[in-house]
Parts: sequence; C-alpha cells; structure tokens
Amino acid sequence: MYLLENNCTDPAWNLALDEYLLTRFPGEVLTLWRNGPSVIIGKNQNALEEIDLDFVRAHQIPVVRRLTGGGAVFHDLGNINYTLVQPCGVGDFNNYAKFTKPIVDFLATLGVRAELSGRNDLLVDGQKFSGNAQAVRDGRILHHGTLLFSADLSRLAGALRPRDIKLESKGVKSVSSRVTNLAAHLPTPMAVEEFLDRLRAYFLKTVPDLTPYTLTEADRAAVDTLREEKYGTWEWNFGSAPRYTWSRAAKFPYGLVDARLDVDRGVIRSAALYGDYFGQLDSAGLAKQLVGLPHRREALLPVLQDLPLGDYITGITTEELLQLLCP
Repeated sequence: MYLLENNCTDPAWNLALDEYLLTRFPGEVLTLWRNGPSVIIGKNQNALEEIDLDFVRAHQIPVVRRLTGGGAVFHDLGNINYTLVQPCGVGDFNNYAKFTKPIVDFLATLGVRAELSGRNDLLVDGQKFSGNAQAVRDGRILHHGTLLFSADLSRLAGALRPRDIKLESKGVKSVSSRVTNLAAHLPTPMAVEEFLDRLRAYFLKTVPDLTPYTLTEADRAAVDTLREEKYGTWEWNFGSAPRYTWSRAAKFPYGLVDARLDVDRGVIRSAALYGDYFGQLDSAGLAKQLVGLPHRREALLPVLQDLPLGDYITGITTEELLQLLCP
C-alpha cells in the first residue's frame, strides 16, 4: 500500500484526487490531507438545503460535492481528512467499524477514548468529531473521513444549515452542540501539524509494507483535468442536485409577489408567479421565459434584463425579481 503525500488545500482538487485514486490509480493507497475553509456536501444532497448561502458567499467559502453519500461537512485547516482505497471485500461496504478502527486505535495512544456511533460517526465524550463515507467502483472501495482537530466551529455552525428533520432525528437543536474538536480532549496539548505528523507515523508503523508515494506529473495532470471539468464546476456542485421545488414570496409597495419553481438537475422545468400585483401583460408569459434556464443568478440576470418586467408586474425591478427567484 502507498502512503500518498498531499499538501494541496484546494477542496475541488482534493476531491478530484479522491475520484482519481478510486477509478484510475493502480494499487492500494492511503492519503492524509486538509482543505482550506469549504463546505463539502454529499453526492445525493441539494446544496441549497444544506448551507446558509448568504454566509458562505459573505465569507467566500467554496461549496464542493464529493463522490460519496452522507451529509454536509465543514472543512478548514484545523480539520484533517483521510482517504483509503483498496479492493472491496465481501461485507466491506458500510462496514464503518472496520475502516475507522485504525483511527480509534491511534487516538487511544494519545489518551483519547473514541467510539463509533450510529451509522458512520466517531464520538468522544458523546460529541462528534468525525464523519465517514464510502464509494465502490469496479471492485474497489474508497473510504474517507474527517477528523475535527482545531476547526473554527463558529464558521461550521454559520455555514451549515441542516434540514430540521435531521436535527430532530439526532435529538439536538443545533449543529454546534453536536460537534467537538479533538484538541479539547487531548491530555497533552499539541498543534494540528503535530497531530498530523503523529497520525502519519502511526500508519507507517502499523500498516504492513506502507510505502511513501509522491504524485507524478501524469497523476497531477489527470487530477487537474478532473477538477476543471467536474469538481470545480457549478454543474457538479449545484446543478446535479436532486429535483426540488423553490418558493419565495415578498410584499412590495406594488403588491405581493410569490414565485414558484420546479428545478431538476439545476434546470428550471416549470415556473409560476402569483400575487395581488398589477400588470399590462399576463405574468405567465414572464414565467415561461424562465423555463429551461439554470437555477442560478448568473443565468437568469441577462434574460431578465432584456424583458419588460414592469409590463408583467408593475413596479418590479430586476434585482427584486432575482431575489425571489434565486438562492
């Protein structure tokens, strides 16, 4: 097995690397890595339902979709990620106890008692510090997980906006009450860099025939392409969301305007406008112009700028309508 050195902190590149290691890299590999501030969402999630979009925009936090399922997580340099790729044996998929045991054992050497809880979380003192997810392709399994060590939990709470049903099912009222940093539980204080070095040394000591590996130029070129064509694109990170409905209403001096959209794979499939406003033209004609457009501000703005919006809804501005239509 190879131990891959990866010092990149670009989340889109690192998630592209995960896919490359699973689908194109020969052999088994383990890698430890970190991302700059970012929100990483699961393959099957709708980013708009999982994040506070105003918060991530204000703080310039990228949102990137990974190739595995599970929930949304916040990353920064105080969070360590680990990825393991190997042949998928019988019963390996969803066997989180097997793949997280090395982490639990390592933490025990530092005086931290961790345990697997629920489906895929690691806890210490009843609080979550690690989430894990898996993917299988052509007989190979990728397992990756997070290790919150000294992450900015205030940004985590601000960036993530989980669905109410998820919070209710966990029996808590906020994201921040569920998570903790490992640094707060260590008997002896250490920096995240020292923790990372110790984790790397532990794997080198305990994993038979683990050999350090450095990415080749060919490896990097392939990951660069995957980042450019997939993980760095709106189409993958937002547009590939499952089907959803969007509705937003606001009261203006000229009347109430209620916008309803049906969106599938990031594209508006149907649209309707309701309210007690006035207009010379039927607003159904305006709604029809939205069908087939990507559900993003950059796609709607030039179309709306070319339409006589005031003829459909007297008094409305382009910006006011965009605020109703766009996340």
